[in-house]
Amino acid sequence: MTTNLLEGVRVLDMTNVLAGPFAGYQLALLGADVVKVETAGSGDLARQLGADPGLSAEYMGVSFLAQNSGKRSVTVNLKTAGGKEVFERLLADADVLLENFRPGVLERLGFGWDRLKEINPRLVYCAVSGFGATGPLRGRPAYDQVVQGMSGIMSVTGDTQSAPLRVGYPVCDSFGGLAAAMAVCAAIVRQRATGQGAYLDTSMLDAALTSMGWVVSNHLVTGKEPIPMGNENMTSAPSGAFKTADGVLNIAANKQEQFEILCRVLGR
Repeated sequence: MTTNLLEGVRVLDMTNVLAGPFAGYQLALLGADVVKVETAGSGDLARQLGADPGLSAEYMGVSFLAQNSGKRSVTVNLKTAGGKEVFERLLADADVLLENFRPGVLERLGFGWDRLKEINPRLVYCAVSGFGATGPLRGRPAYDQVVQGMSGIMSVTGDTQSAPLRVGYPVCDSFGGLAAAMAVCAAIVRQRATGQGAYLDTSMLDAALTSMGWVVSNHLVTGKEPIPMGNENMTSAPSGAFKTADGVLNIAANKQEQFEILCRVLGR
């Protein structure tokens, strides 16, 4: 993959834990200069998370390293006059600002969208949250587990005995981060062409719902109620993980010719 597509783009990444940092990490992988802006004293909570207690004790937890490599880091205290001044200087020559505070937090600190536009009219400001900046859920804290449940992902994960079941990794955080990174890239294209900035409101729940397209469309168009099918595939068979004498065999024979080849390989 070409890695320098965003060369020359400077990103201020104020995000924490996963969804926001994952978005910044995608931009860093594409060549952007990503500067992690962290709270003095504690930094990103993910610095203390992960399976290696020694690294966590040094504030370099495995969970932090997973989506923050390639970024530079600075600490800023936005609750002080000096910290606000430093942040304004950082904003002045930035192309992108990423944050995943609860909606309204950055505005209360004196850096709402109107103020950000005054400091840098060409800034792309992307806010990542669980439920977006508007609507009845805007103020609620969002964890991946909660969004998995609300989006319906858990309802079709597992089988009839185990569902609803959580996906084995923070899938909704990842969806939210990818959606934010894609929106930022699109805004940068316009920024480069017109000099115009953008305010991007990215919701983890919205991103998770869009990933449910096949399941939701079947229900809305045909009335077919989604059910948890475990390792099965609602469109084809055999599909799934099958126990054999030598271990588990993962099969996805989605087309007739693939099924026939499988039969020949198995001698059946």
